[in-house]
Amino acid sequence: MRKEFVWGYGTGLISATDPWYGDVVLAEWTQPFNEHDVTYYHPLHQQASTTLGGPPTNVAADAAFDAWHVYQTCVPTGGIAAIPLNLRGQAPPSRDAQGQPRCARGLTMVPRRQFTHEDGYRVQRFACPLLFPIPTGQPCDDPRFRSGDGCVHGINLEPGGLMRATLDRQSDAFKAIYRQRTSAERINSQATALGIERPKVRNAQSVHRLNTLAYIVINARALERVRALNAAYPRPPAQC
Repeated sequence: MRKEFVWGYGTGLISATDPWYGDVVLAEWTQPFNEHDVTYYHPLHQQASTTLGGPPTNVAADAAFDAWHVYQTCVPTGGIAAIPLNLRGQAPPSRDAQGQPRCARGLTMVPRRQFTHEDGYRVQRFACPLLFPIPTGQPCDDPRFRSGDGCVHGINLEPGGLMRATLDRQSDAFKAIYRQRTSAERINSQATALGIERPKVRNAQSVHRLNTLAYIVINARALERVRALNAAYPRPPAQC
């Protein structure tokens, strides 16, 4: 049996798509392969914002980027981050019509205190409504109730955290933005065809440069495509 030993890196990108002209790379970032996917986001978002002259209104990404600080980047623009909810093995949260959490019995929990999480976001802690603000005397068979504390639940109060929790992922707007994520997959296919998965160099800096070159080639081809389309199908000037 033939064995092959490889060392790894990961490359991330932000792309944009146009229904007429196709896809273009806005930003790219290369890291060692042991870095989590979400660590690519902020360097890429900063690059894309510089390229565009301002942050993109909306972003679309897969569930690996389901983190409150990713949604936070869309708050100033009034857009959304179209990202599937990644519950990481936990049960989906239950909330009432006002967005407050419910306990396992379906009771709306009551706010107790706020604090700052070690990751830097503000948290609203909710507590058992049978025990707080004063005990009601009603029983509950949850083991946490018998211990005296009852159920507790924390909600991320940052705008990005609230967006993550309340975003309507079944809406037409969410689905339309999320479908544009396939632009990145098409760019990845082009990069693979250029040999990005098997670089012929021996250090990370050289790999990064080869990756950048691959994306420059992809954008050059996109520019060639745009020029060909404009020459073949000239568009009328915009009317004021």
